[in-house]
Amino acid sequence: MKELSVLVVDDDDKLRDLLPLMLEPVGHTVTCARDGAEAVRMLDRQNFDLVITDIMMPEMDGIELIPKIRTRQPATRIVAVSGGGKFFTTTICLQIAKTLGAHAVVMKPFNRDQLLAGINLAFPNPGLASS
Repeated sequence: MKELSVLVVDDDDKLRDLLPLMLEPVGHTVTCARDGAEAVRMLDRQNFDLVITDIMMPEMDGIELIPKIRTRQPATRIVAVSGGGKFFTTTICLQIAKTLGAHAVVMKPFNRDQLLAGINLAFPNPGLASS
């Protein structure tokens, strides 16, 4: 298993607290951002192997963030997560994310195994992200 530097971008405080608890025990280093604008500032200061981003957020949402990740850090893999929003279903949100360049998508709510499966899908080498 390769240890990954992960940026989690989500406006949900509970999810930002939960994801490090899911990912750090398997060796990943996790940094969190509240929205896309904060994530862009972090991407300008640090390289990440993986960004896990919510799609529907205030300030700058995942739909705006994904192209900025691809421009700033083209090698960074992207996993989009969504539970839908006011105007779009979860399926539509995740389809948009894939179209914009997300390497994998995970529907909220998800458990640890579903998240790790999504991360593994984002990387071309099987077993890279989890054991």
